[in-house]
Amino acid sequence: MNKLIYSAPAKLNLFLHVVGRRSDGYHLLQTVFRFLDFSDQVSLTIRDDNKIQLNTPILGVPAEKNLCVQAARLLQKESGTSLGVEISLEKLIPMGGGLGGGSSDAATTLLALNRLWDLNWSREELMGLGLNLGADVPVFIFGENAFAEGIGEKLKPIKLLPAWYLVLTPPVHVSTADIFASKELTRNTIPVKIPPFSVGLGHNDLESVVCLAYPQVARHLEWLRQLNRTTMVAMTGSGACVFAEFITESAARMALASVPLGMSGFVVQGLDRHPMRDYARRG
Repeated sequence: MNKLIYSAPAKLNLFLHVVGRRSDGYHLLQTVFRFLDFSDQVSLTIRDDNKIQLNTPILGVPAEKNLCVQAARLLQKESGTSLGVEISLEKLIPMGGGLGGGSSDAATTLLALNRLWDLNWSREELMGLGLNLGADVPVFIFGENAFAEGIGEKLKPIKLLPAWYLVLTPPVHVSTADIFASKELTRNTIPVKIPPFSVGLGHNDLESVVCLAYPQVARHLEWLRQLNRTTMVAMTGSGACVFAEFITESAARMALASVPLGMSGFVVQGLDRHPMRDYARRG
């Protein structure tokens, strides 16, 4: 069978509130996910021998820890299929940046194999399976920009205005587990009843903890805020990436052109939907 290539888009958290903690240690969140027109590429070739093979290992990540491999094995086990797959992964989304690359790769693998293995699972079934791989996986299967609650798995579709983003990539790898375990993290933000889409009504509760531990993230955020011509500046997820929102592409590219030496980033458009939104049937 020929190799087929699928997109795994990045995401931003437009805000992220930590509103509590469950008895099992997982944090309760409220956030808005926005997809970006910036993607990893997942290439799949179906095998008929039940073998799952990764052709593009990532330095420092054993194959069995790769989320694409884990996703394929989990779906294979739960569906009982006798088919296998060869996986090639082109990574463009920075690792450890809060842009959801690994989770998106896993979701794309589940969505594509659902069709390629002719499983016909529903979106809800795939989202439930994806939650076993990570709290951010379900939103990529959900396929629409979303207001999320719980640990990130309770999703409601939302409409967001068209926007462009300047995303800066501080040269640090932030440990999500360490940030959530920090004694400095507040876990009692008052839950919102209506998603706060107006400027200044939302924030990222993890931001102050990350900035304390990683001064380079703080420096990148400070520079973005000094631009003073954006509608929103924030850190995404647990970092390290930070972003500023713009109404037009030209304004975002002008800001990118003025980025100081030693900082790097990219300009990207926000998406309304995941490009693989229709790869699962409705439940």
